[in-house]
Amino acid sequence: MPSSTTALVSIKSRRISRIKHNLIFPLLCMVPLSVSAAPSEAEMIFSKEVIACASYYQISSDVIATMNLPQMKTVGERLKSSSTKAVSIAEQYQAKEDVAAMLSKVQQQQLASLPDNKNLRDLMGKYQDSCKTLLAEPQKRLDYWIMASM
Repeated sequence: MPSSTTALVSIKSRRISRIKHNLIFPLLCMVPLSVSAAPSEAEMIFSKEVIACASYYQISSDVIATMNLPQMKTVGERLKSSSTKAVSIAEQYQAKEDVAAMLSKVQQQQLASLPDNKNLRDLMGKYQDSCKTLLAEPQKRLDYWIMASM
């Protein structure tokens, strides 16, 4: 008798296991495989730097455009392109909406720090070289922040 009971329980277990497999497996397949995790501390710091650079480039480009100097047109376009590149880098680590909100906030802060709307000397002194380096080798800068935040 015990062996027939054991066999019956074993058959029921296999049936239940098949039912679970047939129900749960298709549901799991419907779940998106790419679940984005929250950015790490290093990625957040890196993103803030990249967004500050995007803002600097955008402000500089806008100021040059208002000067209406044909010889500076290519410089303004290059700065605008650098701003776009910086934004796209930041969007690799944060949601597009978060990047846009942070960019707006940083732009307001940077504009408020200018002595007048056309004097970029202070911003250039702070961002020109560091942003150029960051955009040239963004992974190197991210690696720095990963090591620094360990």
